[in-house]
Amino acid sequence: MARYRRVQIIFGVVLPFLLLLLLFYCYYLQRRLRLRQRSKRREALESGVFGGELEGEKEDEELIAFSGGENLTVGAILEAPGEVVGKSSYATLYRASVQRTGSVMLLRFVRPACVGRSKEILPAIRILGSIRHPNLVPLRALYVGPRGEKLFVHPFYAAGSLARFLRDGVAESHRWEIICKLSLGIAKGIDHLHTALQKPIVHGNLKANNILLDADFQPRLSDFGMHLLLNPTAGQELLETSAAQGYKAPELIKMKDASRESDIYSLGVVLLEMLTQKEPMSGGNLLQSQDLHVPTSFRDLILEQKISNAFSSELIKQSKDSAKEEGLLMFFQLAMACCSPSPALRPDIKSILQRLEEIVH
Repeated sequence: MARYRRVQIIFGVVLPFLLLLLLFYCYYLQRRLRLRQRSKRREALESGVFGGELEGEKEDEELIAFSGGENLTVGAILEAPGEVVGKSSYATLYRASVQRTGSVMLLRFVRPACVGRSKEILPAIRILGSIRHPNLVPLRALYVGPRGEKLFVHPFYAAGSLARFLRDGVAESHRWEIICKLSLGIAKGIDHLHTALQKPIVHGNLKANNILLDADFQPRLSDFGMHLLLNPTAGQELLETSAAQGYKAPELIKMKDASRESDIYSLGVVLLEMLTQKEPMSGGNLLQSQDLHVPTSFRDLILEQKISNAFSSELIKQSKDSAKEEGLLMFFQLAMACCSPSPALRPDIKSILQRLEEIVH
């Protein structure tokens, strides 16, 4: 009995110690893994794995937080496990799980060779970081690394982009009321940029891929004003990509000349894209005349003016069933007005909003 009692005492003393030692070892392994992840991400940034050579000049490492990003830290951002979800001519996008906040974020790594030094672009970044609107993707924070690498932190929208929504054949993409809701939301986002700020902001890269969707089909514009941060070479590459995809206004030769009128042209292309369920890929081959300048994928729609041939058959059925065929035609005419080859003839965003509200109601 005494021997059994001694065994109990030994286990009572040793077992808690072993458990404590095991917990300490697990903490050590987790800490080591986090440091390794952070080191790998930093090495990847500095080696250009995320898309380009880094500049040689050193910069001070810092994290600039905006509204909604106050709880973020450098460690939380660099240690967040991520996967590539998109690429552009100047950036790579990552879906990352930030453990500190328990949220999923979108990290935009902008290649250092594409932007100026932090001190040069910081005023524009602070303006972009201060913009808040229900139809705009907010900037939560900006991480600046020691070699000039920059990570823009945004919320992640699991519903994806408008482009994906239209291409995946989702039933809702053919519903007239959803198209109207999307169009109004997109126009309201542009209206805020063009008219509600102390100094108007030109989006500069409006396209279906840069329109993200909430779960309830509320559109949010991303990438607005990013052209203000790019150097001339990167800006020109952005413009060339926009032209190849069919969103570039005909008068736009250099990215620095992007204007509210060129935004309106891109908006018109997006509206046509939603009506036709077709991509506006132009490949430089545009249908041009004195009155028209649109991607050739919309050729039949423009030349024949036949809704039944050009629009989604489901949209036609809905418009006839609900006596809203006139609204569909008005929508088409508004989109075409936005795509006028003359910037002066395009309606401004306030007029577009008014006409969309008339069509919807």
